[in-house]
Amino acid sequence: MSDHSTRPTRLLALGAAAVVSIYAAGFDRTRPAARRLAEEDAAHRRPPAEVRAVAQPPVTAAPAATDVVEAVEVAPAPTAAPAKSLVAAPVASVAPVVDTAPVVDSAPSPAPSPAPAPAEPPAADTATSAVAPPKWRDGTYSGWGNSRHGSIEATVTIRGGKITEAYISRCETRYSCSWIEHLQIQVVDRQGPEVDFVSGATQSVNAFYYAVVEALAKAK
Repeated sequence: MSDHSTRPTRLLALGAAAVVSIYAAGFDRTRPAARRLAEEDAAHRRPPAEVRAVAQPPVTAAPAATDVVEAVEVAPAPTAAPAKSLVAAPVASVAPVVDTAPVVDSAPSPAPSPAPAPAEPPAADTATSAVAPPKWRDGTYSGWGNSRHGSIEATVTIRGGKITEAYISRCETRYSCSWIEHLQIQVVDRQGPEVDFVSGATQSVNAFYYAVVEALAKAK
């Protein structure tokens, strides 16, 4: 083989050997520094994070195909209706019907009778419609009423059957009759002897009441 054909191969081998030698020399020189950096990095390295196991949800098996299939009830096929006979039935001869009932003329309906006139109300009883007689006879009447503290005379005036005036004509009680003076108008307003009670003058009120009762009894 000539030197011209082997020269590129030698140059390539020499270049590769030079590169390897240079890399080896550099690796030997930088190995202590790389080892020191690795030791420092290991000293300051944080512990790895705790990895928690995540519970996986249980896998439910899919239902079998046979469980999903629903039973299908097969309806029976409709039964065909029997064919009608095409033979026509014989038609019976019908004799004509002759109406032999006699014709009767309808009588006219009677005219409605007029409604009866309403009965007149009975005449009012003259006795009940008469004005009631007056409760008392007109005039002036007096009466006495007694109590534990003395007696009282009351005088009542009747006009038109009503009480028009009532007053104490005589007062013979232990206490003054001024306590019950306002009761005189109550007899006229109420048209009777019923009067109010007065605190502290109960006996005088009772005496006046009984006096008015006796005076009205004389007016009947």
